[in-house]
Amino acid sequence: MANRSVNKVILLGHLGRDAETRFTPSGVSISRFSVATNRRVKDSTTGEWKDETDWHNVVVWRQENLAQYLTKGKQVYVEGRLQTRSYEDKDGQKKYSTEVVAEDLILLTSRGEAGPSAGDESWGEASSRPVSMPRQRPAAGSAPASRQEEPDFGGGISDEDVPF
Repeated sequence: MANRSVNKVILLGHLGRDAETRFTPSGVSISRFSVATNRRVKDSTTGEWKDETDWHNVVVWRQENLAQYLTKGKQVYVEGRLQTRSYEDKDGQKKYSTEVVAEDLILLTSRGEAGPSAGDESWGEASSRPVSMPRQRPAAGSAPASRQEEPDFGGGISDEDVPF
């Protein structure tokens, strides 16, 4: 058990700014945005409840079309991993940045607020429907996925197929 480790983040919050999409020199898209999460804490001196907000920087790779739906104030569910990187600022000082690399992202919104236009037939008649980021399969020759897809065993298993 000592060899195992877990790096998993789950956020449910609101976008603090519109997503910004840029491209690497090789043409891979990277979208960045911030997510605010709130919690209620009781002030020990006054006994009053107050809200505290934490801000999380999120990055989404290879999803340039999703950024148009990620606008300030929208509620999102983000599942991913923490990643810390270092860089040197313009003064030569080493800086560190920790961000959430999204592996799953669901835009929680109601019809007409975001996503496809309200008149789009593919949007349907539901009053609330999430817009989801599809999971990407790695291209041939790329690094292995950090998350394994579950195998499809088919629907043909019955009680007689179980050996006990």
